[in-house]
Amino acid sequence: MFWKKKRLKEAAQHVEPKTIVDLYNQIKDNVDFIQFEHCGNHFSCWISFFKTLVDVDYVHRDVLSFLYEQDVDSLNDIQKRLPIEKILKTTDLSTIQYRLLKGYIIIQKNKSDAECLIIPMTNVEGRQIGEPKTETSVMGPKESFVESIDTNINLMRKRLPIPQFRVEEVRIGKISKTRVCTMYIRGIANDENVHTVRQRLQDLEVSDLTDTILLAQLIGDNSQSPFPQFIDSERPDRTATAIYEGQIAVFIDGSPNAIILPSSITKFFSSIDDYFLPWYLATAYRVLRVAAVSLSTLSSSIYVALLTYHYQLIPENLLGPLIASRSLVPFDPATEALILEVMIELLREAGARLPTKVGQTMSIVGGIVIGTASVQAGMTSNVLLIIVSISALGSFIIPNYRMATAIRFLRFPFILSAQLLGLLGIAFCLTFLTAHLLKLTSLGRPFLEPYYPLRVTDLKDTIFRAPNKYQTTRPLFLRPGDAAKRNQNRSAEKRGKPSRDIDES
Repeated sequence: MFWKKKRLKEAAQHVEPKTIVDLYNQIKDNVDFIQFEHCGNHFSCWISFFKTLVDVDYVHRDVLSFLYEQDVDSLNDIQKRLPIEKILKTTDLSTIQYRLLKGYIIIQKNKSDAECLIIPMTNVEGRQIGEPKTETSVMGPKESFVESIDTNINLMRKRLPIPQFRVEEVRIGKISKTRVCTMYIRGIANDENVHTVRQRLQDLEVSDLTDTILLAQLIGDNSQSPFPQFIDSERPDRTATAIYEGQIAVFIDGSPNAIILPSSITKFFSSIDDYFLPWYLATAYRVLRVAAVSLSTLSSSIYVALLTYHYQLIPENLLGPLIASRSLVPFDPATEALILEVMIELLREAGARLPTKVGQTMSIVGGIVIGTASVQAGMTSNVLLIIVSISALGSFIIPNYRMATAIRFLRFPFILSAQLLGLLGIAFCLTFLTAHLLKLTSLGRPFLEPYYPLRVTDLKDTIFRAPNKYQTTRPLFLRPGDAAKRNQNRSAEKRGKPSRDIDES
């Protein structure tokens, strides 16, 4: 009987309040909720707020002192004469509830009155703008997004000082009411893309939303794919550049990342440093990243396939060292490779979860000690240890963390397929992987663009980065409203003419 009454009481607490008295009854037990009757010289009222959400100093200095000193006799007088902007008078209970829980103070003539005056007094606590943690760069700006969405909007407006820049806001989450902002440039961003993003956000029915990565999984085209379909970035400069290109950025209050959409697979292999280097160096580094991804995905599985089925393909000079290195290993090549791959993943996870300095030491010392000990104990061969180490390094070179995680995951099905069917199994895996990538889309746009479908004009900023003078148009797969990015011919003509000021002098 006791538990039944307790459940009924808890159920009653979760019912949406019907009146402002019901709202106060639900939150009155919170230790940080303050509600009192203010009796001034000319006007008495009830004041309610959460002391942990508002700036109490401002409440005493601006509100209470005003009510003591000024001759006011109604809420209308307070709204007109109190020198604070964005004061709202309303009877809407949902607005009152939301603003109260966001750091506003509520003023009523009587405690049970439906009409309330809502005054912004939010106490903003958050991390200061610092350097990017996951998208570090040697050159370029050193600012990164923070958890405050207003601060992030400020960072974007500094880089997009144009009237066409649009910021649209929706609130998502039945319980959390999280602020989600969509940013784009009207006239450049494709209207269909903007409408698709807007519609997918409005169609979400969730109780809470805490991070942009979770949002990307909810609005992505294929949530079952290991590959991310949207780029996440903590850099304002990269996000602003993407918006100038015609892409759309989505921010969430409380998340220090933005998601950029739509995105193609080539953007996951480009780094912000590529644009500060000459085009031939940037191209060389991008080719290196693609080669590293191929090596990371296929090297262990090729080792397993060759030693299990196709040892005749191994050169004679290499066959002897391989046999000698595996002479004491009791496992077949696939089991040996899986043991080492799992060991590498354990070291990586341990290094990521521990504090920074301890984690780096753990990764380096652990890798050396465990690798050496496993070879000496005859658990693995030294050749495979070298291959797996190179494979791990190849996955770490990818600039995007989520894409790097997906690449590391691919190694395991390739190793199992190599154990079952040798090189034929690797070919089957590559076929399935290619078919999946061909089918994958980002906001309805092909994920493999510009290679499929082939768009020659978009190849200028993919694995090969053309010189800046040839990058005069925005990517066509974005269907931008204005495809022209710069007029190179006009710029060249101006450079060939003397300055007007020099002529006049």
